[in-house]
Amino acid sequence: MAMSDKFDPKELKILSDILALVLEEHPGQSANALDALRNRARRNGTTGGALKNLFTAIAPSPPPRAQPRPRAPRGAGAAASATEMQAARVRISQLTESLNRLDIDLRHARARAEELRSQLYLTQQARAETQAALSVMQARPMPRRRSIVVLAFAVGALAGIAGMAGMEFLHALDTPTAPYSATALK
Repeated sequence: MAMSDKFDPKELKILSDILALVLEEHPGQSANALDALRNRARRNGTTGGALKNLFTAIAPSPPPRAQPRPRAPRGAGAAASATEMQAARVRISQLTESLNRLDIDLRHARARAEELRSQLYLTQQARAETQAALSVMQARPMPRRRSIVVLAFAVGALAGIAGMAGMEFLHALDTPTAPYSATALK
């Protein structure tokens, strides 16, 4: 019995799994399981005799199983347990409400994102159409542009001529003339 106290229950579980594989009818799995068993025994320093003694010690009294968790006591502890259950139910209800609210918010956010995506697409289309129209306008020769330049030149020339004529008129008015003598008029 002293020998079984040294072994970890997890190790015993692994050992039993390996031995179960050894007894399988699949030769590849059996050979691999035997190799794993040999390697584990070498690593742990376990001899064949020690393994035999282990099985002899375990057979009449298997290792104790893990004890199940104790249940809440009835009676005085039941009131505390009921309070805890009620608090847990309230917390679950709050979490459920919060989850529902977040779900609604998420749906609204997704709908808003889809609406904005649609507006972005329409804006991109309008921009592309505007650019296409602008490039068509720039590609066409503009006869109006030439006529505007000619018209501006003509207006400038007329304004220049009119300005010159006006200056001559003012100059003529401003120029002193020879005084007429009374004798020259007679």
